[in-house]
Amino acid sequence: MKKTPLILSIIALAGVIALAVLQFASTAKAKAPVVAETDASGPQKGAIVYFNLDRVLNEYDMANDLSSVVQTKIQSISEELTRRQNRLQSDANSFQEKINKGLLTSSVAEVQYQKLQQQDQEFQQYAAQKQQEMDEEQSVMINQIADAINTYLQKYNEVKQYAMIVSTQGNILSAPIASGDSALDITDELIAGLNEDYIKTKNAK
Repeated sequence: MKKTPLILSIIALAGVIALAVLQFASTAKAKAPVVAETDASGPQKGAIVYFNLDRVLNEYDMANDLSSVVQTKIQSISEELTRRQNRLQSDANSFQEKINKGLLTSSVAEVQYQKLQQQDQEFQQYAAQKQQEMDEEQSVMINQIADAINTYLQKYNEVKQYAMIVSTQGNILSAPIASGDSALDITDELIAGLNEDYIKTKNAK
């Protein structure tokens, strides 16, 4: 069975969040004032700021918690699939060994062969169902994380009133921002705010 790599989930999540950030940025740009305030403590109102999405995904407690839960479920499903596949393979090997030794009549061999085919077909259906379940688990996780980040960004920028918030990815050569003023990097502030908001939500539950 082909297992969906975790890296595909991260790439998919990055795409979802990037789209949400671009949509949010265009709205914010239309509403935000062009004239910046004189505030030496950080980026000024109306500025274009950015954050490192890779760091947010790695350091956001909600993302880590959800990922841990999903990976536990996926691991359990994968182990069950492996057990069933090994059992089916063992039955097939045993059948082949009996055939080779001439221990089965043609009629009995035909019945057992048909049974093995049926078991294999049932396993393939089961594996496909479980693969769909794993894909759905990861998809829901991606949507939950993306929605939480986007929702927080909207509340965050209602206060900050930046003209645009851009997400960037990559450590060796980040994109789309390869180089920028570190004073415009809000990654640390964003992670701290996301985690604080997440803790409040968990405590409320």
